[in-house]
Amino acid sequence: MFDINPDCEKITPGRRQFLARLSLGLGGFGAALVGIPVVGFLLGPLFRGAAEQWRSVGRAEIFQPGETVEVSFEDASPVAWAGVTGKTAAWLRHEGGQQFMAFSVNCTHLGCPVRWLSAADLFMCPCHGGVYYKNGDVAAGPPPKPLTQYPVRVRDGLVEILTRPTPIT
Repeated sequence: MFDINPDCEKITPGRRQFLARLSLGLGGFGAALVGIPVVGFLLGPLFRGAAEQWRSVGRAEIFQPGETVEVSFEDASPVAWAGVTGKTAAWLRHEGGQQFMAFSVNCTHLGCPVRWLSAADLFMCPCHGGVYYKNGDVAAGPPPKPLTQYPVRVRDGLVEILTRPTPIT
């Protein structure tokens, strides 16, 4: 395993040991190259402090009573380089007067985007057939719980949604 150098009487590593160490070093470097961004992605929300924020989605008078519409706003946990992907959406339902309800567009089963079917007064998930009533409760299919609901308020004539990071279920 070791070669003896007759000139110096020192033990020097052989080629096999050198290549083994080189392989371990390069493998460790490659693992760090891949692993550091993955760990950063997983732990990022803990350090970014993605706080809840009130986001305006429009003037109260533009929403018709009994109507459910999709509204878009900036995600509560965007990163500087997010660009268009920093946008998210919610389903906003005007119950009448100053009463509004807002639901996440993500199904609670696997996070697929749900659609609003106004003719049926139902939210439908196209991925696995999840169905929700207009109040967000589960009507049928695999979703384990109701749609995530956002707090809504009307302030100075503007409808605002208390956003939080996209729910991951």
